[in-house]
Parts: sequence; C-alpha cells; structure tokens
Amino acid sequence: MIFQFNKPAPQQLDALILTQQNTPFSYLIVGKTSLQGAIEVIGYDYDDNRVLLGEGDATFAAAKQAIRQWAMFEGHWACIHSDKTPIETGRVVAMTARVLGVWWLNVAKIVYTVDESNAFGFAYGTLTHHVESGEELFQVEMDAEGKVWYRIKAFSRPRFWMVRLTYPFSRVFQRHFIKDSLKNMKLVTDELRNSATFTPAY
Repeated sequence: MIFQFNKPAPQQLDALILTQQNTPFSYLIVGKTSLQGAIEVIGYDYDDNRVLLGEGDATFAAAKQAIRQWAMFEGHWACIHSDKTPIETGRVVAMTARVLGVWWLNVAKIVYTVDESNAFGFAYGTLTHHVESGEELFQVEMDAEGKVWYRIKAFSRPRFWMVRLTYPFSRVFQRHFIKDSLKNMKLVTDELRNSATFTPAY
C-alpha cells in the first residue's frame, strides 16, 4: 500500500524499509544530481533552490549537523523515518507526507554523500515504493566569501497513477515541501549555532 488514512507507526515503517532494502532504484540516471550546474533530464521536472543560512565556520558546522539530523524534513506533514539514520551511501529511509488527510508512504535510498571542506550533504533516489521517480540532493555549502547556503537540487516525475492524474496539484506540494525545507534548515541551523551546548565539529 502506498497510502493510508492513519499516520504510519514506526514499526510499520521499519518493516517497509526492510522489504525495500535490496530493491532497485525506480529511475535509470542514478547520481545525476552530482553534476555541477543545471541538469536536464528529458521527461523530468528540474528544481534547484537555495537559502542563505549565515556566514562563517560556526554556521557551516551547525548546518552540517542540521543535515545529519535530517532537519530538512519539518516533521509535521513531511516526515522522515528515521531521523537517526546515518548519512551513508546505501542507507534506506521512509518519507511520509500527509496531503489532504491521507498519508503517502515513500521509500528512498542514499545514492551518494558529499563531505568536503566547503560542502556537506547527500542525495537520495526513489525506490519502487515511492509515488515519484527521481533523485534529490540536500547540501550545505560555504562559498569563497564565507557565506553558508542550503541547497535542494532535484529531478522528478510522477510514478504512481493517482499522482499523474493530479500532477499540477502534486507540483504545488513539491514547492510547499521546498519552501518548508528551506525555512526549517535556517531555523535549525540558527538554533544549533546559538546553543550553549553545541560543540562545532569542523
């Protein structure tokens, strides 16, 4: 089942992840979000958005920690299971989204990770139990001027028949997710950077 009316229980999501662990990606151009600049994938929508998180090493360290905590998922209508999942290639997570009173269950696997002096993050790709097909990059970057940015870069298209029928509507919720994700990363990065107990790990 790819949707249900009750919020999925953690045990249900654990079981779903287990069944999807060895399934293939639901698209062919795996890893294409790693390319620099704009990407074009015929038949897919392309999104590239970013927000300024602040400046300096402390902000970059806090932003990296926010990524590790999966803070890009705001946790109310768009949730990740589990937010304790390490940022490692091959890890599988379940993303649930509540749209019009219905919970949609989606499973994705981390395709690659980024851990450089000026960039940190990962991309995950959709598996067969996902309403869409495609790949999404979540990354924080520090530019030459010391400004720290959070970036979401993705290509996707509807895979599930009900999403294809309501495609313009589904794009509205994609943009809603992007907006919330940018906002939440800024909020969590600020909270971490300003916390008296936060110890930056550069």
